[in-house]
Amino acid sequence: MTDEPLDVANLQRRLAEFAAARDWRQYHTPKNLVAALSVEASELVEIFQWLTPEESARVMDDPDTAHKVTDEVADVLSYLLQFCEVLDIDPLAALDAKIARNEKRFPPA
Repeated sequence: MTDEPLDVANLQRRLAEFAAARDWRQYHTPKNLVAALSVEASELVEIFQWLTPEESARVMDDPDTAHKVTDEVADVLSYLLQFCEVLDIDPLAALDAKIARNEKRFPPA
């Protein structure tokens, strides 16, 4: 962890620096990053696969399972942020625009 503020730009910069320091940028193509994102999302799904809805709602009560969930969330977010960085997508702007479209598509009842 660093003393820098936790924001998308700083996290993307840290991820880029981490990959560059290990000469991994050559592997960080959109295809590879989205495939890795899919794998990590599947690993998150795997934790919940056989849980009942009630068990899934309490998943963070067990420290070991909570740690696994948190790690997989971090992996998913890491690959998503790297994917967005490589394709020059502002993830917050993309989400904001999508919410706006959904608000129009699905007005309140």
